[in-house]
Amino acid sequence: MIVYEVRVLVDDEIRVAYRTWLDAHIAEILALPGFTGADLFGENDPSGKTCLVVRYRLRDQAALDVYLSDHAPRLRAEGIQRFGTRFSASRRVHEWISGYHSPNSDR
Repeated sequence: MIVYEVRVLVDDEIRVAYRTWLDAHIAEILALPGFTGADLFGENDPSGKTCLVVRYRLRDQAALDVYLSDHAPRLRAEGIQRFGTRFSASRRVHEWISGYHSPNSDR
């Protein structure tokens, strides 16, 4: 499994509009082949901007490669066209190694 993480810093003035757009954006990405799920997190950021982190789960590296070459340029351009420079994004890729569970959790 591959985790494709997108960390976004959003100007507070567009926070609500960006979040509304992001929900639809995530749904569009999850409809693409190879994506198996996503989680959205909030993060405290010293800049005072709204920080959102999306962690997409993909079947494998090949699925991520197809996304990056065939879909990402268009999808990234849509966000830039809509919100301009009022947000910034950084991306990381993680390869799943192992999972652990607490014996106290209900899973």
